[in-house]
Order: sequence, then structure tokens, then C-alpha cells
Amino acid sequence: MKTRTMLAAALCGTLALPCHASAASYPQRSVRVLVGQGPGGGTDSVGRIMSQKLGEVYGQPFIVDNRPSAGGNVAGELAAKAAPDGLTLLVVTPTHVINPSLYRDVRYDSINDFAPVALIVFAQYYLSVSNTLPATSVKELLALAKSRAQPLSYGSSGIGSANHLCGELFNTMAGVRLVHIPYKGGAPALNALIASEVQVSFTSGAAIPHAKAGRIKTIAVTGPKRTPIAPNIPTIAESGLPGYEVVGWYGLAAPAKTPRAVLDSLNTTINRSLPELRERYEGIGMELGGGPAAEFGTFLKLERDKWARVVKLSGAKVE
Repeated sequence: MKTRTMLAAALCGTLALPCHASAASYPQRSVRVLVGQGPGGGTDSVGRIMSQKLGEVYGQPFIVDNRPSAGGNVAGELAAKAAPDGLTLLVVTPTHVINPSLYRDVRYDSINDFAPVALIVFAQYYLSVSNTLPATSVKELLALAKSRAQPLSYGSSGIGSANHLCGELFNTMAGVRLVHIPYKGGAPALNALIASEVQVSFTSGAAIPHAKAGRIKTIAVTGPKRTPIAPNIPTIAESGLPGYEVVGWYGLAAPAKTPRAVLDSLNTTINRSLPELRERYEGIGMELGGGPAAEFGTFLKLERDKWARVVKLSGAKVE
């Protein structure tokens, strides 16, 4: 698969036009890109950057369709039931594989009802606190959380989102109780932190400009090592909670049975486009992904199993 993808990429590089794997031009009309979060958050930003680029390459609009309901389940169900013609795509995140463990009534199979297209970017989450909270490190945050009679609250982009479970894992490992406050997307959750409606949030890279401007304090990242995008910010593991590790990701999927020629074309185009988009994605705290669709499919299964264990450990459920 890797060799075939490399050969396809090499062939595309010799042509002025995008590489399509069939005689018929794909797409012959606009493509809908479903996003299970509202405008302005990390998922929406990743989807819009890639959609704009795909539209430029293919000469047809790739239109973002925000469906921020039921933790992304509405967007997932729409994509699963769409015609498998490549004209409906879904931006997938950890939520896509978390929801089956968290919700009782998910009406699609997050693996079998979809065809992986490409992993777009990886993203650390940023442990950020409001300016009203007297904490500048993980150790200080833990001390406050354990000493206060009134529990601290943390905002997320919605029930079942990865940054929701970042908080649940933090609670479990640290033995504290941060109360979860869900919002309808990453942007409202970030705005709530800036306004001190909540004291803590595990934000996307969209928090970086606000931290630099002094509107919030970003005290740690969730991954196993520091991110080159913000190398001065320590990891949670190194600054007070050893063993803590969460890395987010964003990709594209299509309905199952989408023609292989379409999937290959999209995967090749995305891989070719990522280096051109590096600066834009790094500007919102993302690190480039890429690679064959088959590898992304394997990754999705591993993520499903990992998050199922986290949900079970935390006891998080949506009634």
C-alpha cells in the first residue's frame, strides 16, 4: 500500500492536474464536508483549511456543513447513511470512535460504516486555566482542586469529546474532582474560559493566541512530549501527573463502499497538500499527519479500543 501510494504521488507530481484514479472527473459537483462541532473550534478549523485546499485542487467547492448536535452523532449518522459516491465526507476526531462507548443509541458503526480517507493532523490538547485562578502549574492546580470546598469546573466542546475525557482521565489519575461543563463546540468552551465562566479547560491549539495575549494561562500540554509549536509549555506528565498522556487527531472519512478510485485520489491529494498547509495548521496548534488510508484505518481501530478503556475507567456515560 505504501509503495502504491508513493508511486501515485510521484505520478501526480509530474502532472499539472490532480491525480484521479478513473476516467470520470471527480468530483462533478460540490462536496459536503460534515463537521460534528460548531464553527470556530479545532474540528471546524481543520475541516475548513483542508476543504478550501481540496476545492482549489479539484475545481469544485468542498462545503463545510456544521452539525454540532449529540456529541457529533448527528454528523456521523448523516455521513454513514449518505450515498457512497465521494460527495459526502466526514471530519473525524477521537469523538468519532469514543461515542459508541459513551452513548447508548449511536446509529452507526464508527469503523464498519466508514472508509478511512486520510489522517490530516495530530494535536496536543492544552491544559489552560482562567486568569482568575491562582495557578500557574499543574502542581498548583492540583493543590487548589484538592483544597477547595467548592469544586473547580472545566469546559469542553461537548459530552464525549476528547477534551471532555481529558478531564475525566485527569480526575481519575489525580484523585480530584473537576466538574464537567459541556458546550456546543470548542469556540464556546474557549470563550467561557476567557470569561471565567469555567476555571479550567483542555483546549485545542486555538488557545495559543489567547494565552500569548494574556487572556488565559496555558500551563501544560497533554501529549507524551512537548510540542515544537509551543516548546516552552511542559507536559502534564512532567509537571505534576506522571503517566498522563492524550494526543488528539483529525482526519477525513467517507461512507463505506465509496469507490476505491475516489478514496485513493483524495488520499493522494491530501498527502500532497499537507506540506503546503503546514504553516496554517501549526498556527492553530496542529502537527501534520498524512500517510496511507489503510494505516489510518488501523489507527482508528486502535483509538476505538483505547478510548473504550478510558470511558470504562472514568465511568463516563451519556444517558
